Amino acid sequence: MSRPTPAIYKTSNWPAYNEALKRRGSLTIWFDPAM
Repeated sequence: MSRPTPAIYKTSNWPAYNEALKRRGSLTIWFDPAM
């Protein structure tokens, strides 16, 4: 039995996509001093 092929998404509106990524927020990495 073969696996179904995953859906392929193409971004056509790059400025809106980039703005959506900016609005999502920043990635913050926390370091634990106990490590």
